[in-house]
Order: sequence, then structure tokens, then C-alpha cells
Amino acid sequence: MINYFKKVSPSPIKGSLQEQQQKYKRLKWSVFISATIGYSLFYVCRLSLSVVKKPIVDSGILTDSELGMIGSALFFAYAIGKLTNGFLADRSNIRRFMATGLLLTALINLALGFTTSFTAFIVLWGFSGWFQSMGAAPSVVSLSRWFSNKERGTYYGIWSASHGLGKAITYLGVAFIVSVSGWQWGFWGAGLIGLVGAIIVALFLHDSPESKGLPSIADFKNDHAVVSTKNKSIGALQQDVLKNPYIWVLAFASALMYVSRYGIESWGIYYLEAQKGYTTLEASSIVSVSAISGIVGTVISGIISDKFFKGTRNVPVLVAGILKVTAISLFLFYPDGSPWVDTVSMLIFGFAIGILITFLGGLMAVDIASKKASGTALGLIGIASYLGAGIQDVVSGYLIGNNHTVLNGVDSYDFSTVKLFWLGAAILSVICALFVWNAKSRD
Repeated sequence: MINYFKKVSPSPIKGSLQEQQQKYKRLKWSVFISATIGYSLFYVCRLSLSVVKKPIVDSGILTDSELGMIGSALFFAYAIGKLTNGFLADRSNIRRFMATGLLLTALINLALGFTTSFTAFIVLWGFSGWFQSMGAAPSVVSLSRWFSNKERGTYYGIWSASHGLGKAITYLGVAFIVSVSGWQWGFWGAGLIGLVGAIIVALFLHDSPESKGLPSIADFKNDHAVVSTKNKSIGALQQDVLKNPYIWVLAFASALMYVSRYGIESWGIYYLEAQKGYTTLEASSIVSVSAISGIVGTVISGIISDKFFKGTRNVPVLVAGILKVTAISLFLFYPDGSPWVDTVSMLIFGFAIGILITFLGGLMAVDIASKKASGTALGLIGIASYLGAGIQDVVSGYLIGNNHTVLNGVDSYDFSTVKLFWLGAAILSVICALFVWNAKSRD
């Protein structure tokens, strides 16, 4: 198994410069498109539970607190897996690594449609979290291996649109299936979509330029970073990542950002149904607009930072952080009964989160780490982010369940405490991000 996942050895460089350019262009597009589609379908398999929460509670299968624990099982496993699999991705055949993770999380979704056991849910959803962690690191490693410093921000930003694409498929397509066929099809539909993604990744993602008889991207583009790490081993570079205080600050800021992000993404549909009286499809439709605007945010984020800020990400992060705080405030504290305000708040929220996921959730750390240890940098950000997301799900489930009462068969909710929890995390995340400004990039 170790040999199966081992990074492909370099092949002798072949062909003229023109032939190399043509081959590079073709393979770069193949890698970029398959990584983007593949990771978006990881998201479909991850968010399926968000769509079916209210139907499951209404059916009496699980409680609010149990759903919080189930959700946290994925996040905690995902957090640990992000760090572990980040280290492994730097040394792995990313095509096989990513395809395997998507295949296994898809199979777990299919299995969940056949059970109503709390124990089965929490165990399977936890394993799904581990396999989910095999998606982001290989994607980012592929971008580091195939795209130069001057273009990486642009392509990383567009790749990050996979988050929004996955959410849109889930909140519209999977939610529609659930509204027609029942909660089980939320898992079955996501699982079938994930199987398609695994096939795409296995066929079209490529390990590295060197494995295809091409020079490294830094040599090919003559685009070496300010700080050279050419003579260091991968192990030494991974240790440098762990010693870098900028990356730890980014990790804490991202963790807080993920508390507020998944507060809305995991519980937003439930909140709209319970607090504002929307149906599952109506609530999913409102939250789904955040996926669409998120795609716009991620696509333009890298382009703006590369073209107008010379590869620095700090100003866009500050602006996006302020927009996110504004959007969450509107969504949670504007008086009920205004679908337009709810929709606009989700448009702003999605746009801001798209930028923050791109920069605060990964690219800023990848910029200041060696490209040979980009998986490790992303892994450290990932474990902090999803520890935050996991803690959020436990706390949110407890706060919602503890303030959920039933009187004469009528449900009553008080979301005031959990709303302050989500908003406070968003504000603190912006403050933490202000401490990272002048870190230097590395090869």
C-alpha cells in the first residue's frame, strides 16, 4: 500500500522547448480542472448531513444534540486528518491519494442512507471526515507542483470556487432530491455524485511535472521565490513550517473563521426552518445563494491579489472579514419575515467566505511555506480550522438543543446565545488576521 501511494519518481526530461510548453499547457489544464471538480464533489459528500438535519429531527430519528455530536465527529476526524494527510500528500502520488479519499467518503454516504442508528451515524460520519481530509491537501499540492509563484494565486482562487460549486450542488440539487424522495436520498444522491468525482480524479489528475518528463515549474518559468529552500530536505522544510509563528497565527484566525463559517453552513438551513418558518427547500435555496456568490469571491480573489496587490493577501482578507461580520449580523439579527434581506445577507456572506477560504484558509500559509512542504502548511491550517468547526458543532448543537422546548406538540426555539457565539467568532477572526502582514514567500 505504501508503494501504491508513493510519489512518482522523476522521468528524464524529453522534447524541445516548444513541445514541453505544449505538454505543460495540456497537463496543467487537466490537473486544474480535475482537482477543482474533484474537490467540489468532496464537498457534496461532506454537506449532505446539513440538508437532512431538520427532516431527521422531525422524523424522531435523532435529536439536535445528537446531530451536533455527529457533525463534530466529522470535523474532529477531518482536523486530525488534514494535518496527517497534509504531511503525506507532500510525499504521495496525489492522483491515487485524492481519488481514494473521494471514493471512500462516497461509499460512506451511500451506507448512511440505510441506517437510523446514532452509533452507526457517528462512527461512519467520523470515518467520512478522515477520508474527506484526503481532498484539500492533494489539490493544493497539485497547484504548488504545476503552477508558478506568479500565477498560483489566480489558479488557487479559481480552484477555491470548488467549495461554492459543491455547496450549490448540495443546497439545490441534493435538497431537491430530499424534498421529493426523503432524507435517505440526501446521502444516496451525494454518494453517487462522489463516485463520479472519484473516476474523474483517477483519470485526469497528474502527480508532478517531473513525473511526466518535464522540468519543475520554478525552473520552467524561472520563477523562484525570495527565500530559496533548494538545499533542504522535505523533512527539514516541514519542521520549518511548524516553527513559523506566522502560520500559527493564520491557523488560529482560520479556526475562528471556520466557527462562524460552519455555524451558518451547518445550521443555517435549520435556523431558517426553526426560527423563520421556511420549508426545507426554501431555506436551502436561500443558503444556496452563498455558494454562488462564494464562487465569484474565490475566482476574483486570487486575480485581485496577484494583479493589484503583487501577490499579497492582507487587504482583501481585511475587507472580506468586515463583509462577513456584516452579513452574519444581517442574517441573524434582522427581524424575521424578510426573504430578501436573508438572501442578500447570504450573498454577502458567501462572497466574503469565498475570499477568506482562499486566503486565510490556505493560500497565505502556502505562500510563506516552502512549496515542497505546502501540504504540511495546509495541514496545519486545516487541523486548526476543523478543530474550530468541530467545537462549533458540539457547542451549537448543545446551545440549540438546550433552548429547544416542546409544549403541546409545538416546537419553540431560542437562538439568542448561539447567534452571539457565531458572530463573536467572526469578529475575533478578523482581529487575529491583522497580525500577519510581512512574511516572505519561499520556493
